[in-house]
Amino acid sequence: MRDILIALAKAAILVALGEPEDFNLTKALHDYPGLQKPGAVFVTLTQGKDERLRGCIGSLKAWRPLYKDVIFNAQAAALKDSRFPPLKKEELPTIKIEVSLLSNPSPLKYENSKDLKAKIVPGRDGIILRYKNHHATFLPQVWKQLPRFEDFFASLCQKAKLPENCLKLHPEIEVYRVTKYKEQ
Repeated sequence: MRDILIALAKAAILVALGEPEDFNLTKALHDYPGLQKPGAVFVTLTQGKDERLRGCIGSLKAWRPLYKDVIFNAQAAALKDSRFPPLKKEELPTIKIEVSLLSNPSPLKYENSKDLKAKIVPGRDGIILRYKNHHATFLPQVWKQLPRFEDFFASLCQKAKLPENCLKLHPEIEVYRVTKYKEQ
């Protein structure tokens, strides 16, 4: 599945940049029928030897066919991530693609920060944080950059445009897992 998801994401980015591509979608849908089932993915683009983030966009819930979610999110990661200028075709040789296939998020009941910390598995759990009209997510891969629970959640709170200590507000927490496919 890795090769087909990466190839599909790459082809979608090439199309968005007006570049030629030779991906056969009809054949892929025939050979991999799972691509037509609902699926949710995040597409992450990194650049350079140090794999700096260059774009990351995704869906939290499966609501359209997997292949359409890959196409949409690959193009959005390349061109519409508000943290970065749109990708230029000259950058293509320096870009690596990662597709993270998400499980369905599950609500996590917790009493307080200490209880939440005991229930979360760093490196395995992706987190969705919601409080009123604020929300944000971090993929499980983010635990590599922020391995301490306190740092991870302070940053996630900030991403949701909430105070660093937003766990005191007892936001809703959902967890999910990912199957990660990375371009070699």
